[in-house]
Amino acid sequence: MSVSDTRPEAAAVQLELLRKAGPERRAALALRLSSSVIRASRRAIAERHPELDHQGVLLRWAELHYGQELADRVRAYLAARR
Repeated sequence: MSVSDTRPEAAAVQLELLRKAGPERRAALALRLSSSVIRASRRAIAERHPELDHQGVLLRWAELHYGQELADRVRAYLAARR
């Protein structure tokens, strides 16, 4: 069973509009949704960790999404550039 706050009629209309949209439009919608989700997750990190500056938020986000090893490598790279 799927959980949704969208009425079935509205979901059917949305699905039909997506089916009729061309590949460029569907890709643009997917990119916009991905961007919105990334921004929301970074805002959540910033709210949960007020001690982090902007770079710290980005590094924590990278750690959560790409792993500790990559985040540590980026931290080391940034430290070496200072």
